[in-house]
Amino acid sequence: MTVRVCSFESRRCEEMESMISRFGGNPTVAPSMREVPLEENVIAEEFATRLCNGEFEVVVFMTGVGASTLFEAVQKTSDWDQFHAALDKRMILVRGPKPVPVLRSHKVHIDYRAPEPNTWRELLAGIDSEQIDLKGKTVAIQEYGKPNQDFYDELAARGATVYPVPVYRWEFPTDLEPLNGAIRESVETGFDVVMFTSANQVDNVLEAARRLELEDKFRLSLKNACIASIGPTCSERLVELGLPPAFEPSHPKMAHLIREALEFAQK
Repeated sequence: MTVRVCSFESRRCEEMESMISRFGGNPTVAPSMREVPLEENVIAEEFATRLCNGEFEVVVFMTGVGASTLFEAVQKTSDWDQFHAALDKRMILVRGPKPVPVLRSHKVHIDYRAPEPNTWRELLAGIDSEQIDLKGKTVAIQEYGKPNQDFYDELAARGATVYPVPVYRWEFPTDLEPLNGAIRESVETGFDVVMFTSANQVDNVLEAARRLELEDKFRLSLKNACIASIGPTCSERLVELGLPPAFEPSHPKMAHLIREALEFAQK
């Protein structure tokens, strides 16, 4: 039996389609998001200024794309050497592996890196286990999409003042037809496996279904499919929205997700 797989991956859509086929699935890949840098770099400029003024003791990088975009914005609007020198004096924390090569390429040190599955909870646990004292300190956080209020509340409970640094936001793709088509196909014929690779992706797909006036039918189609989530952050969002995943891979990587989800669906 050939497993019919729907993925809403955007940035690596071609790779996703190729890998699903290679692992024996029949792919439908419909990009659901488009990363749009903030039109104005006012936030990045303000962050750089305040960092150079010594207003932050800790800086947290949550994503590789966000870190890269932030650095690019700072280079355009501020004195990079001054910014880099100031950043080098701060405690630097990263949520997962993707910010690491970005920081290394810019010669920025890392004091702590959260282990897999690389959610804010692992980062918080590391702050506690490493006995990082946040009381009375201001923590700047490079955001990734929507603000994570639960994380911010936990930092505040440890005495920190949180300063969010939003770098980009998510919008729909320029061409919506593949996404709309995948939602309609899910409603009309269904898929064996539906894959989500980010929490923001879940929000965008449901909003697209809502705009098509198909949200209820789309939700029902997902309940009849194997919902596969890339990892805990994505799974958490699916659960919040009433769509608990049936499957999560052994490692939060695309190849593991595809191979293991196909094996799971054929059991």
